[in-house]
Parts: sequence; C-alpha cells; structure tokens
Amino acid sequence: MSTRYRSSLLLVFFLLLIAVARVRAQKDDLSPEALRQIEHADPQWAIIQPHLPDPLTATAEKLEMAGDVLRARRFPNEALDYYSYAVRRGGKEVQLLNKMGITELELRHNRRARAYFQRVVQLKKKSAEGWNNLGAVEYLERRFGNAISDYNRAIKLNKKGASYHSNLATAYFEQKDYESARKEYDIALKLDPDMFERTGSGGGVTAHMLSPVDHARYCFEMARLFAQRGDEDSMMRFLTKASEGGFNILEAMGPDSVLNRYRKDPRVLLVARNADAMRNNRFNIASVPGGAPQLPPPLHE
Repeated sequence: MSTRYRSSLLLVFFLLLIAVARVRAQKDDLSPEALRQIEHADPQWAIIQPHLPDPLTATAEKLEMAGDVLRARRFPNEALDYYSYAVRRGGKEVQLLNKMGITELELRHNRRARAYFQRVVQLKKKSAEGWNNLGAVEYLERRFGNAISDYNRAIKLNKKGASYHSNLATAYFEQKDYESARKEYDIALKLDPDMFERTGSGGGVTAHMLSPVDHARYCFEMARLFAQRGDEDSMMRFLTKASEGGFNILEAMGPDSVLNRYRKDPRVLLVARNADAMRNNRFNIASVPGGAPQLPPPLHE
C-alpha cells in the first residue's frame, strides 16, 4: 500500500470521526422529545412497538424486561419509561434505579445518573453495585478522589467484584499512583483472568477514558504487571501497544526492577525498533523475522 493511499485512508477515517462527533454533539443539544422522534424513525421501532407490554396491566417483571430489550436495541428514552413503569408496578426498586442510572450515563446525563445512584445507596447502603456506579459518575466528572472512595466502598461490600477492582485501579492510574493501580489490576485478574479479553464486564459501569499518552503509559504498566505474573506473551502484547503509542519502553525499563531483565531481549528490541520506524515512516520489512510474507497466487476468472 502506497504512502499516499495510506494517508488518504487516514484522512477519511478522521473525517468520519469528526462527523460522528458532530452528530453526537447535535444529539446532546436536542430535547428529549426530539430525541424520541429520531429514535422512532428507526425501522426497528415499528417492529418492537406492537409487542411492548401495557404499562397499566403488565407485571413489573415484564415491564423491566421490555426496558432491557429497548436499551439493548438502542432506544434509551423508551427504556427509561419502561423501567419507571416497572417501579410504579412494584418492581425491585434498587435494581431498576441502577438500570435507570446506567441508561442516563449512556445518554451522557451525568447529573441524572448521579441522582439515581445516590437514591440506590440511600435505599440500600450495602449495595456494592450502587457505590461502584456512583464511583463511575465521579470518575467521568474527573473527581478521582471521590471515585476512589466510592469504589473502595463497593469492594468492602463485595471483595470478589473484579470490575470494582479494575475501576479502582483506573482511578488510581489517573492520579499517577501506578503502584496502587497495578495492585488492583492484579486482584482483578486473579478474580477474573479473562476480563481484559472482553470489551466489558459485569457488575456495573467500567470507565476507561484515557488520552493516547495515558493509554500508552497504561499499557506499559500492564506489561509490568504481566511480567510480574510470569505471563510473557501478555507482557509483550502490552509492551507493543505502549511502544506503538509513543512510549519509550527501553528508557522506562532501565530502572524498573521487574522489566529491566527484558530490556535487551531480542523481542523487546524488535518491538522498539519497529515502533520507532513506523513513527518515522521508515518501516523496514527486513526487520521482521522471516521477511516479507508470501503473496497469495493471482486469481483467475
């Protein structure tokens, strides 16, 4: 692929990102009724609407299930209505308020989400999920000290919640407390070894909003954690991401007591060399073990 062609693709990609951001910003400025009109214009709405239960006669369980379906199908405002109907019909209030708060977070209505989660912990002070979700609101609003406090409350109530430890680790990371962050990520991995292989995990809201620079540092810290655990494959994967993100892994590995012994490892040197070459637009295929891959045979019509 030519440099000019790659540049064109990157330009198209960034233009698409800008367009998506503009659409989201426009939606954020719309009234709830205007948003409903947009949602109802979706062809799925005409299919779903006839099967929705009657709010006046359906059980709380059926109304809650309808809310779950609507939220999954990207009709958040309608989902909020059905969760509210379920509350009025005697549904499980704490569970429903948590779902309403999470839906409001998805709509970027942080204040409304906070109100729901505060109501949850008022009704049930020992709701680990409620404290975790309240922590997520604090995190999103960059009140990391408050988020840490709320996540710690959730963990005291449920020490086996992997996502709670992961969320706490992320808040520590934002405060540059890397040692505490690694400790909590380590606990999260012990509780759920596959949690980083999934896009999300249960137990509430997981908030990861890192800048590219912070993400590169995050990857380095994760590489250190996996090195400490003896998982070299995962260590190399995260070192690669850190290096490609612009982090100087060789410099950072020098004084590090865990990673120093890998500093002259041929795999690490190759990762650093390739990342440097890519940043300077001089990637050399000869540096890849085995050289250039074989091209497939030409297709014949």
